[in-house]
Amino acid sequence: MLIEQYRQGSKDTGSPEVQIALLSERISYLTEHLKLHRKDFASRRGLIMMVNKRRRLLDYLNRRAPERYREIVERLSLRK
Repeated sequence: MLIEQYRQGSKDTGSPEVQIALLSERISYLTEHLKLHRKDFASRRGLIMMVNKRRRLLDYLNRRAPERYREIVERLSLRK
């Protein structure tokens, strides 16, 4: 499961890494959905909100722990 791959401790479900990984998964799913359903503007709005939330979490992680930031960006193959 995705949470188990990115968590920091045994009970971790809300660290920035886990949240970023979950958002990335949902973003990739919605991106594929929007390729088929071009006029689904409600889903497009949700996608934009998720991308912005992921960007904020990545910025936070970069400020607080740059080494963890670099690791998560590389593991998820995100552009930065």
